[in-house]
Amino acid sequence: MLRRIIGAAQHYDWGDSVSIPLLLGMPLDGNTWAEMWFGTHHVAPSHLDTPNGPLLSSEVGEMTMLVKLLACAKPLSLQTHPTTQQAIDGFAKENSESVALEAPHRMYRDPSDKPEMLIALTPFEALCGFQPIQQSVAVLRTMNWQNEADVLEANGIAHYVEWAMQQSTPVSTDALPEWLITIASLHPHDPALRVAPLLHHFTLQPGEAISLPAGNLHAYIRGFGLEVMKSSDNVIRAGFTSKFVNVKELLSIVDFSSIDIPVIRPDNDGHYASPTPAFSVQQLPWKHGANLPSAPVDRILFGPIQSELMNGSPEMVLLPANEELELVDSDNSGGILWVFTQN
Repeated sequence: MLRRIIGAAQHYDWGDSVSIPLLLGMPLDGNTWAEMWFGTHHVAPSHLDTPNGPLLSSEVGEMTMLVKLLACAKPLSLQTHPTTQQAIDGFAKENSESVALEAPHRMYRDPSDKPEMLIALTPFEALCGFQPIQQSVAVLRTMNWQNEADVLEANGIAHYVEWAMQQSTPVSTDALPEWLITIASLHPHDPALRVAPLLHHFTLQPGEAISLPAGNLHAYIRGFGLEVMKSSDNVIRAGFTSKFVNVKELLSIVDFSSIDIPVIRPDNDGHYASPTPAFSVQQLPWKHGANLPSAPVDRILFGPIQSELMNGSPEMVLLPANEELELVDSDNSGGILWVFTQN
């Protein structure tokens, strides 16, 4: 039986005021709705059926998967996430140092890695993963950052990032691309400005995604999307934020390998390449009705499912393990069902 999942809102200052409430049919209240969490993570656990209903965890236990709606009107921090072993070690170290879980300088709030995937619901601008060195050198030279280009060309990505994060002089803004001008206007003295041009910059189109394994350096700039990740809140920040930044920890965790443009699209069956075996994601377009076979694991669904529960509105719902779903299209409108499976 489908159960409606009542998400937990996060009103961070980089959010927008309309995307999440409008999609979910909620009133506009002037708040910045940055994220809506659907899962059992202790920071913002979800309820079932109604806002005062039972906790989701009371039905399924502690989920290892966390699904979010994410709406950013301003750039998020430049950040990365640890591997499982790095998370275990970091969590134990901060515990041994008696760092409170909610302390602003706490980096490891649980002993889990945090691979994640972001799927665009609107055009979504992002930075993700290091470009090949010569490509980045060329970008830096077009920006008239000749010294930066020389340092990168001579020393490689890892040394360049360590060097860049130690610089205190402001960057030249005479020939920056528009996206970097936006970030520089918000964070004019941030040393991470010298790092951002080394990353792939692109705009996802609706339905496209990026898959972020541990160590991937990334930042979301603008857009509205779905996120799915291991149920973790471990974030190591490099810049573009008023929150805690730890450069030493960042340098020990970031994967400095260059990668191809990281945009992914669903295969013929609607499956996306996941950054982890812990969860899988499927985009299921349907019209004239369809069936979702049963599976031995819990699944979170998002979409306009025609049923007494959903009444055609897009919502997050729980499909418990070993249950199937028949999609009924009474008005021939169909839709897209997003299927998030906890493996």
